[in-house]
Amino acid sequence: MAAPAKKAFALRLDPAVHAAVERLAAAELRSANAEIEILLREALKARGIEVERSAKPRRGRPPKASP
Repeated sequence: MAAPAKKAFALRLDPAVHAAVERLAAAELRSANAEIEILLREALKARGIEVERSAKPRRGRPPKASP
């Protein structure tokens, strides 16, 4: 079963902003992409917009069917 799709798009950032995001991501042990998503969620929450997280994909073997 494939993981839920994420929306991919090109994002143009000022090089200084990108460098700051990369430093922050490294300090938090995250990818720059994950850090940008967290920063966007925090900014939306600060403006009163709560975004629910998508359901995580189930891991492991599926349950056996009952006979």
